[in-house]
Amino acid sequence: MNVYKTEDIRNVVLLGHGGSGKTTLIEGMAYLNGLVSRMGSISAGNTISDFDKEEQKRGFSLSATVLPLEWEGKKINVIDTPGYFDFIGEAEQGVSAANTAVIVVNAKAGVQTGAVKAWDMCEKEGIAKMIFVTGMDQAETKFEDVIADLKEKFGQKIAPVVTPIYTGEKLTGYCDAVREVAYEFKEAGKRQQIDIPEECKAEYEACRDSLMEAVAETSEEYMNRYFDGDVFTEAEIRAALKTNVQSGDLVPVYMGNGMTAHGIRKLLNDCLSYVQQPSKCPAVNEDGEEYTENYDESKAPSLIVWKTMVDPFLGKYSMIKVKSGVLKTDDQLINARTQKTEKVGKLYLLQGNKTIEVPELHAGDLGALAKLDDVKTGDTMYSKGHVVTYPVPNYTKPYTYMRYVVPNKGEDDKVSSALTKLCAEDITLKVVNDSANGQMLLYAIGDQALEIVKSKLQTRYKVEIQLEEPRVAFRETITKSSDVQGKHKKQSGGHGQYGDVRMRFSNSGDPETPYIFEEQVVGGSVPRNFFPAVEKGLAEAVVAGPLAGYPVVGVKAVLYDGSYHPVDSSEAAFKMAAHLAFKEGFMKANPVLMEPIMNLKVTVPNDFTGDVMGDLNKRRGRVLGMNPVSGGKTVVEAEVPEMELFGYCTVLRSMTGGIGDYEVNFDHYEQAPRDIQEKEVAKKAAEE
Repeated sequence: MNVYKTEDIRNVVLLGHGGSGKTTLIEGMAYLNGLVSRMGSISAGNTISDFDKEEQKRGFSLSATVLPLEWEGKKINVIDTPGYFDFIGEAEQGVSAANTAVIVVNAKAGVQTGAVKAWDMCEKEGIAKMIFVTGMDQAETKFEDVIADLKEKFGQKIAPVVTPIYTGEKLTGYCDAVREVAYEFKEAGKRQQIDIPEECKAEYEACRDSLMEAVAETSEEYMNRYFDGDVFTEAEIRAALKTNVQSGDLVPVYMGNGMTAHGIRKLLNDCLSYVQQPSKCPAVNEDGEEYTENYDESKAPSLIVWKTMVDPFLGKYSMIKVKSGVLKTDDQLINARTQKTEKVGKLYLLQGNKTIEVPELHAGDLGALAKLDDVKTGDTMYSKGHVVTYPVPNYTKPYTYMRYVVPNKGEDDKVSSALTKLCAEDITLKVVNDSANGQMLLYAIGDQALEIVKSKLQTRYKVEIQLEEPRVAFRETITKSSDVQGKHKKQSGGHGQYGDVRMRFSNSGDPETPYIFEEQVVGGSVPRNFFPAVEKGLAEAVVAGPLAGYPVVGVKAVLYDGSYHPVDSSEAAFKMAAHLAFKEGFMKANPVLMEPIMNLKVTVPNDFTGDVMGDLNKRRGRVLGMNPVSGGKTVVEAEVPEMELFGYCTVLRSMTGGIGDYEVNFDHYEQAPRDIQEKEVAKKAAEE
């Protein structure tokens, strides 16, 4: 593949609902471009972008992949992303590397939740949008209905630039509202210019009028000309479209069919016309001052790693976007995070899982570096003397988690290594060692993502894990006071063991500290040199409480008396005496279980607030407030016990048609209801 300069590069990301036709669209692009001689299909598992075995088995995309296309003397880097919500991190990575998004909408399904989420993502990140309506050859599809749906969802920014031509119920071409011509589809994505058919003129004229209104609104001069009945030239229309598409004030809509590559040529041509060259990017230098990167090829090379790919056979690839300069083989760059100097080595382009070696990459281009073990997603790399740190996007945080166990003895290290590689690939995957509750937790965006991790471990790395419901991080405390004696006495010939303490236990009022220890011994009944041993006994005892085996918090222990033996007393004996005193004193002071309470914020369209609040009431939640936000949505804030949120992601999606989002953070502990305490105590008794 040729090397392209910055002005000849376009970066486009495909977004949309799962199953809307993104992968099929990119297959049509590859066919028109000549990368493949025969289009693959999802059902056959031979598409260029879904090369992972797990993707082929399940029939949908799981990760973002890049397809660099040479088109009309320029280069378009097209990024295919998953549409299913569990893999939103991949879509966010694709958006971070692109300048424009093509949102794919299936004509028959209409504007689905995934398209709405894609739109919101683009608005948040400030990148331009285009829309491609695919599946236009399906029965009972009407382009005008899709346009009406788009305008209802997204407003008057929607501007169709084509209208379909049907022969009977078969899609046979389209009318171009910019060029005022029509095209008839031929075999394999080819087309032939024709006159606009009479039966299509009414729809075409409406489209043309709508486009002219949009162009007129771009300036006062154009508006005056429009009212005077003046006709805009094609060059003026294209210039207005370019300005307004790049600013986000206009969203052009295209249509076609990915399976036959119809309509894709028009989309690719307009990507060259309307998609902006790589744009400016704010960053900070080492002094904390803002730095604006303008993708200047004359500057020293710098880049950001926007994604990582780890293949068991090919190895690790850091997928990069060159931010400045011209990156060449054997360049040396400094990692802003580690301050370690890395040798670039060979430069690659990735076409799915195929690597193409290139001598250099210019600012704005996407490529890949191999075998940089100490480099991860989000890292900035810069040339010596060209210090800069590029901002990392705020990726969606994972809140769905399960406990995982390794069933096969001796495979713990292998599982840990494999999970590290999967986490490097998926920024929304996280492994947490919950040592307080003796469990390993696996976090992801949703339940499906967790199941796919389990499957990848088995197919890629030949190791197994089991996913189980996690233990809730209960805590134990006391609500009353007690006064007890703990005495450890043992005689076994020779020196014996003797330790005797009298202690008072009460609630300390500090729910975040396991215990507070004080000594008020008078008269030397317990020698001072044994005080540390008593406290050590307490420290060991609070790790697993006597009630149900959970960590203890909020206990005040006062050592005020006791006795000792001049020969048989020892640190070990007094430590054991403290153990005994704590166990008895804790159980006499009305012990209770404390459950974690989470702060939950649910963002949903206004129509769903009643359903969400009703569901939260069933989960023992306390609604704290409802705050309206932009886009006709409301944020419902509530306090909910952690144990009631297990599986909440799936329930919320089902309740809101996939449009609801939430975030959850630990807030505080409070006493659990009696029935839950009894259940946990019974569980401990059964285990023992």
